Amino acid sequence: MAATLYLASGSPRRRELLTQIGVPFVPLSVAIDETPAPDETPAAYVERLARGKAAAGLASLADRQAVVLGADTTVVLDGRILGKPGERAEALAMLQALGGREHEVLTAVALAAVGRSAVRVVRSRVAFRPLTCAEAEAYWATGEPLDKAGGYAIQGFAAVFVSHLEGSYSAVVGLPLCETAQLLAEFGIPCWQQQ
Repeated sequence: MAATLYLASGSPRRRELLTQIGVPFVPLSVAIDETPAPDETPAAYVERLARGKAAAGLASLADRQAVVLGADTTVVLDGRILGKPGERAEALAMLQALGGREHEVLTAVALAAVGRSAVRVVRSRVAFRPLTCAEAEAYWATGEPLDKAGGYAIQGFAAVFVSHLEGSYSAVVGLPLCETAQLLAEFGIPCWQQQ
């Protein structure tokens, strides 16, 4: 029998992606500090957060057979991490900065179990077509940018801005399915389980 997988994430997108590949899980709420450390690279940042979420989830459980998945996604433009915009002006500035340019999306996925852990970081490149101020305003009005890294959701209304994607679409959404499936297999959790 496969170990119980716990998802240390409140993201509905990550829940949908795990369900898509037939992996049952128990949602788990964890809170960690997501402030970037001084001089921390974007890749080190997402890896630290994914590992931190998985470790915090594991520490909260009495189940010694548990496997906990933590993940984090960040948008990087010119080496700078673009987090989740807290307000309209910040979101509009992010969208204008991304318009007509290519940026990087980094997603880390980590698994933690008693006595072991593993992590993968996936890099994707996303290009936006140029955006007008009116488009950025209209997109903000949808409510979608507020809780998304970089102020956009590729699987949502912002899909119309994306002119090119190189890498993993699912990683840009929030969970790299190919790499996640490989990690899960290493921990004895198969995909395509009968629900």
